[in-house]
Amino acid sequence: MAVEHYENFPVASILLPSRLRQPVEVIYHFARSADDIADEGDLSSSERLAALSFYADELDRIGRGETPRRELFVALGKTVRDFHLPLEPFKNLLFAFRQDISVKRYDAFADLLDYCRCSANPVGLLMLHLYDAATEENCRMSDAICTALQLINFWQDVALDWQKDRIYIPQEDMRAFGVTPDDIAGANVSENWKALMAFETERTRKLMHSGAPLAEKLPGRIGWELRLVVQGGLRILERIESAGFDVFRKRPVLRGGDWLSIVWRCLKRRSR
Repeated sequence: MAVEHYENFPVASILLPSRLRQPVEVIYHFARSADDIADEGDLSSSERLAALSFYADELDRIGRGETPRRELFVALGKTVRDFHLPLEPFKNLLFAFRQDISVKRYDAFADLLDYCRCSANPVGLLMLHLYDAATEENCRMSDAICTALQLINFWQDVALDWQKDRIYIPQEDMRAFGVTPDDIAGANVSENWKALMAFETERTRKLMHSGAPLAEKLPGRIGWELRLVVQGGLRILERIESAGFDVFRKRPVLRGGDWLSIVWRCLKRRSR
């Protein structure tokens, strides 16, 4: 199953147990299709919001035990029932997609974290519920990993987001480091820009490390899946740094050599 289109979905690899592949695929298609409504095509803002409202209505039908009107939600309802999944994470995802339609800037880092709470963290929480591992401590570490992954995506996609008139770098940080929207528009990799991105990448790295012990706590395949996710995110941060924080001219991505390094790091960490 391809997952590159909805970047906040860090699952669905060959490591996934066969019994979970169908429910994960259903959850993924819910997230992907809702994300497409918010971001893709030529719909007006009002049309996008109306389509997402339909998704919210379908979730309410599932919550009331009624039969949804669309096949996707019939399958989702079965997954929710079979695995006793909470509906709140799905509703939070919809909230984040609605926010993408209307909110283009975030003044404070706390505001951005609140967005990540809805846009990224629900995915990790749903995975923990599928594995029957949604303890309070596990959820806290999962939130840290998922938020870090979302932030990493923001830092590597500054140029792409600018094309959609979006800036996810907190405005308070830009002011503190003397960076303006014109610098982003002009792809200006100034010393101020480098200092700003160094600050953001290091803050994100610390957040990822705070959640990383979850991979050691969870047994079997999910533990290995999570190790790869964590190390992959950390490697992207290194890619951003090694490019001199120039995320405008070449988007930092993982290549074959990176994956060899990621697997090696996972094996070393596991051996310790």
